[in-house]
Amino acid sequence: MKLYLLIGILLITQLNFAQEIPSNSATKVWSLQDCIDYALENNLTVKNAALTKSIAEVDYNKTKSSRLPDLFGSASQSFSSGNAIDPITSDYETDQIHSTNVGISSSVTLFQGNQINNQIKQSKLLFEQSIFQEEVEKNNIVLTILETYLQTLYSKESITIAENNLEASEKEVLRAKQRLDIGTIAISDYTEAQSQAATNKYNVIAAKNDYQQYIIDLKQLLELSPLETLEIETLKENMDLLNVALNKTEVYTKALNFLPEIEVSNLNVAASEKELAIAKGGYLPTLSLSGSLGSGYTSASNTNFTSQLDLNFNQKLGLSLSIPIFNKNQTKAAVKTASINIEKAEIQKQTTEKEIYKKVETAYQNALSAQEQVIASEASKIASEKSYKLAQKKYELGDLSTTDLVISQNTYTNAQQNYLQAKYLNILYYQLLQFYQGNDIKL
Repeated sequence: MKLYLLIGILLITQLNFAQEIPSNSATKVWSLQDCIDYALENNLTVKNAALTKSIAEVDYNKTKSSRLPDLFGSASQSFSSGNAIDPITSDYETDQIHSTNVGISSSVTLFQGNQINNQIKQSKLLFEQSIFQEEVEKNNIVLTILETYLQTLYSKESITIAENNLEASEKEVLRAKQRLDIGTIAISDYTEAQSQAATNKYNVIAAKNDYQQYIIDLKQLLELSPLETLEIETLKENMDLLNVALNKTEVYTKALNFLPEIEVSNLNVAASEKELAIAKGGYLPTLSLSGSLGSGYTSASNTNFTSQLDLNFNQKLGLSLSIPIFNKNQTKAAVKTASINIEKAEIQKQTTEKEIYKKVETAYQNALSAQEQVIASEASKIASEKSYKLAQKKYELGDLSTTDLVISQNTYTNAQQNYLQAKYLNILYYQLLQFYQGNDIKL
């Protein structure tokens, strides 16, 4: 009774699941390239990297402007009463005074230990680094799309395997019922056939749920609305086995020349070296040029406002030299810190190269392994399929127990899943090796 109840619940669950899935009759079928192109335009991580690059560009342009002189205008109005010094004439007055001051001033740094030039060069390096960092994020999205897309295809094919197994087990339940009715098998054989059918029903539901989860992951990478349906293309027929005939060292060499992570590391080292040059500039003097124009009016004078502005017009021009003697070892500490950061940047560069080598090595070894697994699992699948078909015929003739039939079916199912997994792993790692060489990913 419990078994019938379980089967009923599974059937109702699958029916509700099927009703919840919207019709895909008008749904766009997305190829891998469609997904990649759309994600590169809409993915939030990529957009964030683009904004970071824009900020670096703004900083670069701001730093370039530090060479230019500044210019400020000023105006003030004051009132004093009693004993006071006239701000215009500097005379001592004991009366109420209204005064007005207007002027403009400007200054420019002529020399600052070459810090300005080095800051501009460093900002340019950081801007260039942000360009390559954006490419890193784009590559990460491309690889994530590839992996998720293949996982989605894998789960979709798993549904077909599960449905075929369910169909076969349901037929076996009918045959078992017929044999039970004529008394050729025991009730335990019949219930075992029912149990297998219920298990396969559960596997179908689980496979469909896995597929929907991967669809959700793919939609989030594409930044699609949760309400939007998504259907992906199936693989080409010639994708079952991809031969890896590559030299690992050549792939690694190409990866070092292609992947933007290397340029990010190189520019990080260069920017750290500029930081050291900026810090050392703190030991050198700073020379600045300044100038101002101004005039004013005071009520203490009998001359009118316009005449006073002309009479009090003044011009100033000056040079300022600041020589660092002792600044509490701040410059010394900055130089030491910059030197350490250069060493850290060099270590980070070596770490990046090691990580790239590990990725290439892993993809290469996994590609070779998956290639062999495809061949072995295909042979196993063919053999187990023949064995299962033979078991079905024996079962129909009454020469095989339900238990042995179930074992044969499960063996065939596992062989199918192993082959499917090996096939998609072979595709994944083959495409990764293509990517590391700078080649396009194509399915």
